[in-house]
Amino acid sequence: MKIDEACVGCLINQSIKVANAIKADAALAKQLTSTVENMSETFSYEQTPPEIAADIYEIMAEIAHKKDLYDEVKQHSTQKALTFVPQLKEKLEKSENKLLTATKIAVAGNVIDLAAEVEFDLYEELENIFHIDFAHNDFAKLKEQLEKAQTILVIGDNVGEHIFDHLFIETLQELYPSKEFTYMVRGNPIINDVTMTEAKEAGFDQLCNLVDSGVNTPGFTYSRATSEAQQLFDNSDIIISKGMGNYECMSPSHRDNICFLLKVKCSVVAASLGKNIGDIICKLL
Repeated sequence: MKIDEACVGCLINQSIKVANAIKADAALAKQLTSTVENMSETFSYEQTPPEIAADIYEIMAEIAHKKDLYDEVKQHSTQKALTFVPQLKEKLEKSENKLLTATKIAVAGNVIDLAAEVEFDLYEELENIFHIDFAHNDFAKLKEQLEKAQTILVIGDNVGEHIFDHLFIETLQELYPSKEFTYMVRGNPIINDVTMTEAKEAGFDQLCNLVDSGVNTPGFTYSRATSEAQQLFDNSDIIISKGMGNYECMSPSHRDNICFLLKVKCSVVAASLGKNIGDIICKLL
């Protein structure tokens, strides 16, 4: 998915969010924003939003002399997400359709997105998500493909959201104990996306196969991935892709059987899907 005119303002606005996150003084905040504004004049409309974001965040990290611009925010997101785990586990235990409940939990976590045009409240999302339907609803197809598959690749998105991904994969393993599961994360800190650091802290290395994609983009960009990640992407029976960044990078893709699970949080993605901001999506290619 290539960038749109509407993406430019969003990408510039991310410099303001970064300045707030790192508690930048007025001079640094101005430098961050003016730098991104200058970069925006030469954005390539042949790139995806995550590819452009990778370049922007690399420069902002250099200016701020900080490798992980959102390290403190990510820690807070993780701790907040963990507070919901007991009640979500109880909901799963009582559920008559554990796969649907776990899938909804995984999508609810996708509201933790620091690059989104529109922000949502996690508590409110978890209150409501079990009572609404997917606006694009390929859940039945997802279930069918999961039953057929032997190897299942889940591509993670944001920190905090990864706590809900952990519950999701736990449930999948309970329902399909003979299948092989892999969780794939970003190659380095980019926005608030999950990396090996947060994934290991959450215990994914004890839960399933855990793989560093090698990508520096906030979304799985195949051409930037390691050969191991590319092979997993090509050869897994089904891919479950979390979040908008992954959708932007993988639509279109050279392979099929990718299920996109996400909350629509920007007008450009909404238009691409033919849905509305706030909709939840389960879309199988």
